[in-house]
Amino acid sequence: MSKMTNSRKTHLKSLMLQVAKVALEKEVADAAAEKERYLSENCPPLSLPHSLQELQEFCKKLHAKIDVVDEERYDMEVKVQKSSKELEDLNQKIFDLRGKFKRPALRRVRMSADAMLRALLGSKHKVNMELRANLKQVKKEDTDKEKDLRDVGDWRKNIEEKSGMEGRKKMFESEA
Repeated sequence: MSKMTNSRKTHLKSLMLQVAKVALEKEVADAAAEKERYLSENCPPLSLPHSLQELQEFCKKLHAKIDVVDEERYDMEVKVQKSSKELEDLNQKIFDLRGKFKRPALRRVRMSADAMLRALLGSKHKVNMELRANLKQVKKEDTDKEKDLRDVGDWRKNIEEKSGMEGRKKMFESEA
């Protein structure tokens, strides 16, 4: 398709604007005619009564009509609120459904536990699934504290030795 010249573009644009203007004027005229038709059907011409009694009756009729219209308006508002609440709920459901990702069907993969952990944790973490290798090796060595505990024996003897001033003196000398 060849390119249009600027003059052709402006000419087409002005034609489109003229058509849109005519359509808009027709729409406004149709709306005004519809309003006139509705008012002539539903609102008879106003004729005010001349006596006080007739005027009071006319006011009572107007109030009755106002009450009917208010009830209809209230019913319509309730329907609109109910519909809008329902729409919000449905939109929320749609949003929730879109937000969830479809999980793909899982395939069976032959992979060792070590390879799987390496894939999950990355190559810098060295993981070994052999649990016995992870256990800390403890060598059985007699430490000084254990020897002291074995030498102490019965705790009552130890308390008797440390009781009194001589015992306190021994405790301070042994710590220092």
